[in-house]
Amino acid sequence: MKLALGCIADDYTGASDLANTLTRAGLRTVQTIGVPADELKLPEVDAVVVSLKSRSIEAGLAVSRSRAADKWLRSRGADHVLFKICSTFDSTDAGNIGPVMDALRADCVEKIVLVTPAFPETGRTVYQGNLFVGLVPLNESPLKDHPLNPMHDSNLVRVLARQSKTKVGLVNLATVVRGPEAMRAHLADLSGKGIGAAIVDAVFDLDLETIGAVALDHRLSVGASGIGLGLARALIGSGRVPKGASSKMEEASVGGPAACLAGSCSQATLQQIANAEATMPVLHLDPDRIVTGSDEVRRALAWAAQRITEGPVLIASSSTPDQVAALQSRHGRDAAGHAIEQAMADIAEALVVSGVRRLVIAGGETSGAVVDRLGIPGFLVGREIAAGVPVLRAVGAKEGDMLLALKSGNFGGPQFFSEALDLMR
Repeated sequence: MKLALGCIADDYTGASDLANTLTRAGLRTVQTIGVPADELKLPEVDAVVVSLKSRSIEAGLAVSRSRAADKWLRSRGADHVLFKICSTFDSTDAGNIGPVMDALRADCVEKIVLVTPAFPETGRTVYQGNLFVGLVPLNESPLKDHPLNPMHDSNLVRVLARQSKTKVGLVNLATVVRGPEAMRAHLADLSGKGIGAAIVDAVFDLDLETIGAVALDHRLSVGASGIGLGLARALIGSGRVPKGASSKMEEASVGGPAACLAGSCSQATLQQIANAEATMPVLHLDPDRIVTGSDEVRRALAWAAQRITEGPVLIASSSTPDQVAALQSRHGRDAAGHAIEQAMADIAEALVVSGVRRLVIAGGETSGAVVDRLGIPGFLVGREIAAGVPVLRAVGAKEGDMLLALKSGNFGGPQFFSEALDLMR
């Protein structure tokens, strides 16, 4: 198997978003959980997205895991590797985007790396190096308040420079709209000045196509699913991947009980949970009781057991940003986050043991904890539920056939949970 494109994603929901984007664009794509074991049998594909849970861990560990994924992808023939990050560039001043980029750049001996989290389809654009969410700069939007990686500076040149050892420059929109050759000339000029990474403006999908075509000149790029779209279109446009190669997973139904788990504290997920109350039973967990060791998991499973034979249920640990801040002040940020993630994983594991084979998970950290606990090595990408969120069919799961949806907190429409379950038969 020689890959046309290798991808390393720093969380599981972001990986699903990217895998979905590549599949829609025409690439046969598999998402793996961690670096695949040699014995895992993968179908013939154009792209592999290696999902890591490295967005919020210690930077050195994120680097080592990313380098291992990069080595595996390049050993399978990938000439270009995309390091996939969140479209809100969530990262502290210490990392992890900059340190991982620096390490991967050194490994592949790349002079300059294109970096953009732009994805206009989901309202993320970059102009003059500043990241916008809809019509407002990121630092003025609700998305600035990520509980683990808050973003209070919209200028990505500054943000990346604070966490990278590489000098950071800018390719502005005026250059991008002039086309690939103008971009190539500007990048050569930046590289000649010792700049090793360039934030690239993008406002429209056509900008992503220009960026993708130029990125393929290089061995590494960094960005959200938007640059993945550009890369996929460039690969097909250049003939490196034949048109019509993409084949989605088999649509055979799975059946059996279904459950939704929500750990995200984004405004979008909180509204989706509230809307779900009209269509399914919803249990709100007490985060304090989870952190202090009170038996919220047992309570949740007893509650679910009484209801799940009648239809889907939703169990949520989600809280408002103010409640999250108060919880973290009482128990510590890391301790609170870890306890809640593990509680949700405990619940998911027990539900699957009891026969649940369709799971909808909201929140990147929650999704990571659940998939790790279930030990699922990979997924085939199916139909799109919402922008960036596909139905995933488990590959190599010990429980057998399973369908999952892994949703980043801010993704999906108001009725996301019922819409997901409608497609997960």
